[in-house]
Amino acid sequence: MSTKKKGLGRGLSALLDDPATDITTSSANADHSGAGNSPLPARSSSPIGMVPVAQIEANPFQPRTHFSEEALLELAQSIKELGVIQPVTLRKIGYDRYQLISGERRFRASQLAGLIEVPAYVRVANDEAMLEMALVENIQREELDAIEVAISFQRLVDEVKLTQEQLSEKVGKDRTTVTNYLRLLRLPPEIQLGLRQRTIGMGHARALIAIADPAKQVELYERIVSTQLSVRQVEELARAAAVKGPRGASGSAVRPNKDLSKLLAQHFGTRVVVKQNTEGKGRIEIPFKSEDELRRILAVIRD
Repeated sequence: MSTKKKGLGRGLSALLDDPATDITTSSANADHSGAGNSPLPARSSSPIGMVPVAQIEANPFQPRTHFSEEALLELAQSIKELGVIQPVTLRKIGYDRYQLISGERRFRASQLAGLIEVPAYVRVANDEAMLEMALVENIQREELDAIEVAISFQRLVDEVKLTQEQLSEKVGKDRTTVTNYLRLLRLPPEIQLGLRQRTIGMGHARALIAIADPAKQVELYERIVSTQLSVRQVEELARAAAVKGPRGASGSAVRPNKDLSKLLAQHFGTRVVVKQNTEGKGRIEIPFKSEDELRRILAVIRD
């Protein structure tokens, strides 16, 4: 097996290379009398079948949440002229129903191009294999943004119950890389959005993770955006902030005030964090998860 093939991850390459998972060949389609099976057109010399576009559903495990409309239109035009060069990969989920395993860009562009059917490999896959393949196939082909990768890794940990060691083996990444991606999900929402929009890169984000105080993380992030700091500059500033620690205006250390935090949490009906230094200076943090929750908190403040 070539080095490139290994990069796809053992689970993905094993599934796609295993003839036992292929139900597209004529021999595999000769007798599918079980419930929910309907034969594809016989392909005695090719493992590729033509599947009606109307019978294909999107992949619910697709880690990519945004597709460039311009890029899809360009691909659709290419498909109109040349056809679908590389077949999509599907799994059968019922009578005349299929679900994408990989190739969602090609599928969407085929819809835009007005195709009635597309060439496809049809494989046997369970939900775990679907999630793994959707992740790995996209990493290899389209370069997900860092947060999309991190969310997909976390889903593999949470839903497939993989350890980080198992995850690193499946996706062909070393464990340190996997850990770095997962740690991105601890960053404040503003910074995660910056990663998704590629306002900052992974190097900047890894440096920001070294800062314990979320407020300081956001403060430095805004400085990165406004002054175009290099990764090296951010690493130096992050090290200095980590050594210095969160401090008040006078330089005295800021610490959580648990009693006051608890009292305000009861008042607002949500988690509240009060941080205060020895001179009484500090700040109050009231996190919220939605606009509705924010409006409720503001209503409590006004009352």
